[in-house]
Amino acid sequence: MTTIAPTPTPARTGSAHTSLTSGRLPRWAPWALLVLALAVSAAVFLLVSAAAGTEFPIAGWLVVGAVLYLALIYVLSRIVEGARRAFDRFVTGIVSCAFAIAMVPLVSVAVTVIGRGLARFDGTFFSSSMRGILGEGGGALHAITGTLLITGAAALISIPIGLMTAIYLIEYGQNSRLGRAITFLVDVMTGIPSIVAGLFAYAVFALIFGPGVRMGIAGAIALAVLMIPVVVRSSEEMLRLVPNELREAAYALGVPKWLTIVKVVLPTSIAGITTGIMLAIARVIGETAPLLITAGFTDSMNYDLGDGRMQTLPVYIYSQYAYQGIPPEAYVDRAWAAALTLILIVMALNLVARVVAKVFAPKTGR
Repeated sequence: MTTIAPTPTPARTGSAHTSLTSGRLPRWAPWALLVLALAVSAAVFLLVSAAAGTEFPIAGWLVVGAVLYLALIYVLSRIVEGARRAFDRFVTGIVSCAFAIAMVPLVSVAVTVIGRGLARFDGTFFSSSMRGILGEGGGALHAITGTLLITGAAALISIPIGLMTAIYLIEYGQNSRLGRAITFLVDVMTGIPSIVAGLFAYAVFALIFGPGVRMGIAGAIALAVLMIPVVVRSSEEMLRLVPNELREAAYALGVPKWLTIVKVVLPTSIAGITTGIMLAIARVIGETAPLLITAGFTDSMNYDLGDGRMQTLPVYIYSQYAYQGIPPEAYVDRAWAAALTLILIVMALNLVARVVAKVFAPKTGR
């Protein structure tokens, strides 16, 4: 019996070819080109600024460096990897530059607010109001309380209305004239200026209580007008994502439609709906113009939404910065501290939305 010896497998050799010769740039190549482009751009601007006796233009250095990097990465990738891969790297570089540009104002605002707001971020700021305070001292307890009360009341008004409107549009009125009319009105309300909502709420309360009325509930109505279209749109999109198979399965078991919505549709979309509601609250909590018209401003504590003026953080920031006394630094420091507090409240709302979305998201595993 003849046996055929197996063909010996050639031993694998080491990586004799580099990335350049194998038609692919090494991973460090884009970063090296970026450093090279920024270094060349910095050298050019240093020479120009030294010759002209001007300051080093940071913005110009970054822009020229980014353009030079895009040119270098495209040319080198086209030579080594081909036109298709070169264009992919070029588009990736453009997207990365756009992301960096978008992050510049965000980081700048955060650094500025934190750096200047910490000067008055103390216990007195959170435990006292501005009643009887001229100059240094005082705090924003009345403004924080007013912001939470007015925003909470606006949420209690707008969330049920917006959620039930979205349920009607998705579950009952998709092809009806009323549904199309409501969708059109919601689209119009989404784009109205905030000052118009404030004037609407003021006009309504002026007809009831007389001209010159200022109260917290009027500010809540104005914010609710701004919140309702956002809640409707976000809830509508989340309800639309619920598979029809879940509804049909419930109908096949004899479950009525209203109970299917309560027990199947809403629990499935509750995570996205909660996120949209939190974003709507974060959108209106920093509004100044409607609250300035409807709730006014005051230096004293007011816990009653239906009685008298009520201070809020946006109006507090405006009043402290616009009507500076002596010394002006005290007023500016209070304004920056209030701005930092408002940002922290919005951040806390977004964190709550993420936690709720994670906890109540439908579980896909067994």
